Amino acid sequence: MALSSSQAPILVEDSSLEGWKVIGSGGFGQIYKARHRQWGCDVAIKLLHYDDGTSASLLRELDMMRRGSSPYAIQVRGVFRGRVPSSGLSTQLGLVMELMERGSLASLQETLYGAPPWPLVFRLAHQVALGLNFLHSLSPPMLHLDLKPSNVLLDFYLNAKLTDFGLARYYRSVTRVSKKDSGEEGGTISYMPPEAFQVSYSPTLASDIYSYGILLWSIVTGKQPYAHAKSSLVRLRIPEGDRPLLDEIRVQAAGRAGLTGLIELMERCWDTRPKQRPSSLECTTETEELYKIHKHAINDAVHQVLKKLDQREEETMIEQIGRVHITQASAGERFEEVNIYDNAPTGGPPIQEMAGGCTANQTDNARVKDPPSFGPASVCYKSSVCPIGSPSPSPSTERSSESSTAKPSQQSFRPHLSSQYHRQFSSPDTFQIHLCNVTGFQHGNNNIMHIQVMDPSDRKRHPTAPSRVDLPPPHPGSWKDKTGGVG
Repeated sequence: MALSSSQAPILVEDSSLEGWKVIGSGGFGQIYKARHRQWGCDVAIKLLHYDDGTSASLLRELDMMRRGSSPYAIQVRGVFRGRVPSSGLSTQLGLVMELMERGSLASLQETLYGAPPWPLVFRLAHQVALGLNFLHSLSPPMLHLDLKPSNVLLDFYLNAKLTDFGLARYYRSVTRVSKKDSGEEGGTISYMPPEAFQVSYSPTLASDIYSYGILLWSIVTGKQPYAHAKSSLVRLRIPEGDRPLLDEIRVQAAGRAGLTGLIELMERCWDTRPKQRPSSLECTTETEELYKIHKHAINDAVHQVLKKLDQREEETMIEQIGRVHITQASAGERFEEVNIYDNAPTGGPPIQEMAGGCTANQTDNARVKDPPSFGPASVCYKSSVCPIGSPSPSPSTERSSESSTAKPSQQSFRPHLSSQYHRQFSSPDTFQIHLCNVTGFQHGNNNIMHIQVMDPSDRKRHPTAPSRVDLPPPHPGSWKDKTGGVG
């Protein structure tokens, strides 16, 4: 496809750009912000999702934008050809455009949670009308066909420019008779004129005027039309005459100069009959008169909005930094918890440890319900059963072990287990264990271990047990200070 302009576009290679960053996306593709090394300024690069191999759609839009260049339409600087960093794709083509620092009207509405101050409202209405009137004044006239807040871009001082000429058409070249044949929707449903939903539809200058009327309503209210309605219902109701509600605006118009005139203009723009809609020149003239009423306060209004935008940007940066700190703190807390609970008797099924016997002081100590404190294998601790014949710890040893702040983990204790231990793992279900020659029994769940000392009077000889077992001499002063063995 050849460009209608005799001047060839400037070709921008990927080697000339750095600092790529995604700033927008849509059905057309993605928009990046990048720094041009030779030009010394930031630019916007628009890449298309789909390419038929000839780049016809890209070149056609480039031609439209070059012909539609005006102070109120986005400026195209050249054509990009190369690879986008980290995209992993082959060579791509895109448009290199001037960067609008303040984003779009849609992003401004989201940031402000509504409409901007009234002087800025009237200036936006006038500047969009200026851009649309320029397109309609070309020879042949150019139709934008996709007017909406996201296609109104804002420079640093919130001046408006039209963008996205992907659906733009020359008025004389419109030969489409059916959307089904062309495969195009023809714009955003909420901003499309009622005639666009007919089977046979040929866009006209009045089609853009209808979209401009709906856009005026969005500029005044800061909202999206039919925001909560299903698209299928919008398709049915717009041809029937449904329009965005004006009640809220009329209430405000009582004390706001020029607002009544703006309401009347938007109602004329979205008239169901295309021939009754005003021209783009009429819209420009009327909005100019309305803007003059508030022009004296435009600097204060712009300053007020810029201050809010800068404040919101600062809050966003602080929030992002806070997320990093919180994430780091959370990671530290998780690590600390692991260290704390590494010594706690948690996790896994209940464990029973048994030994053939134990001295008196050891069973007395087993009555105390405390978390385990592990140490050398020669010392008996409260939550473990000691092997037969091991000496009992002295009170001073117990106190020193309890007051110790550095307790080794359970894993460090396991290699020191004596071969006299018998460890039995059991599932949480009910189980039965027959005990013989055992002075204590432990049971519990993953968090608490219950220790039960056997009463000697309840002990009975097992049929397979020997007639007599000699035990070590009892500890002096124990309640087990008796003669004889088991029997």
